[in-house]
Amino acid sequence: MGYRRTADLKLSGSGVLPLIGLHSRSYWSLSKKERADAIWQALFVENSPVSEATRGVIAVLHAFGLPTDSPDLSEARSFFSARPVEAHVRRVIELAGVSRVAITNDPLDPEEAPVWKSGIKSDPRFQAVLHLDRILRGWPEDCQALASQGYRVEERVSGPSISEVRRFLTSWCEQMRPAYTAVSPPYTFQFPDDTPGNKILSEAILPSCRELELPLSLMIGVRRQVNPRLRLAGDGVGRADLGSLEYLCRSYPENRFLVSVLSRENQHELCVYARKFNNLMPFGCWWLLNNPPPWKRLLARGWNCWGRASSLSIPNARVLEQLIYKWRNTRVTLAPILASAYRKISTDGRKVTRREIERDVNRLFCGNFEQWTSRRIVKN
Repeated sequence: MGYRRTADLKLSGSGVLPLIGLHSRSYWSLSKKERADAIWQALFVENSPVSEATRGVIAVLHAFGLPTDSPDLSEARSFFSARPVEAHVRRVIELAGVSRVAITNDPLDPEEAPVWKSGIKSDPRFQAVLHLDRILRGWPEDCQALASQGYRVEERVSGPSISEVRRFLTSWCEQMRPAYTAVSPPYTFQFPDDTPGNKILSEAILPSCRELELPLSLMIGVRRQVNPRLRLAGDGVGRADLGSLEYLCRSYPENRFLVSVLSRENQHELCVYARKFNNLMPFGCWWLLNNPPPWKRLLARGWNCWGRASSLSIPNARVLEQLIYKWRNTRVTLAPILASAYRKISTDGRKVTRREIERDVNRLFCGNFEQWTSRRIVKN
């Protein structure tokens, strides 16, 4: 959770390998400490930190009163290693100005599942999200992970396997009490094509979400492992066919869908669909779209299309400390967009009060999401 983790996860895929003069195999052979040192030297000592990612690291250091122009990471490492975890978490949330954090949890992850099964007490500041990528994208390979938890599933997606997947979902929802379920379909996602993942989606995931009254979050547009040598940082982006989203919203009116797209070209289409379907909520700008200036243009377009019926609940932080600068940047980016909208309202002849502005901002940042995820969709 400290700086060493931030440096390794946040910057390893930021185009740093050419700068530090290392082949990817040489880079990954280094220890995490050595990788962080190489990154710091290349991006912060030998070059100015001008990118969104590197400026974010500077903002985090500055927020904790640490030097931002140090020749090495020794002082930062000493500071973070000495901080009690609870005090650090509390301070990060305070600096970020957030009340709760939604975290995706994969019950098939070999590191995450044992933590949940240990009977750990939930922290009210962190809201679980049931992550379903391994089930929807990994079948039949990952069906063995379900089998290891005692579920009688087969590589062939049969009726008994569907029943077991639904039992699995019910059990883990009772344990996690998630705010919603989530999956990250690739840019090639097509529904209702005849695939194992789509069969599980239509016959297990969607019925379970209706029964448990949980929205399904679709984060669409990943082009996986365009450069496998970068490992977790090796994914790219592709333009998706949102006709599949249209089909889902139209064919499953009793399901709720939280949707974020990764391709800028898909964003306007998503905005239009949100005006046509009351079971669809646009869900922030994530990952590669979570950078100005494209984000600023997309927010302005989205506000024009959906107005208050939207949510900014995804700054998409990979590590906790990123909340500090990502939410700050969210507020800084949003302020002039809202100011322009209210000026236009005033010019058109309606007075705008401070109370109305506070109401709208509260809805945009949290109220819309909380209200929408807690209500049921009534079939037309």
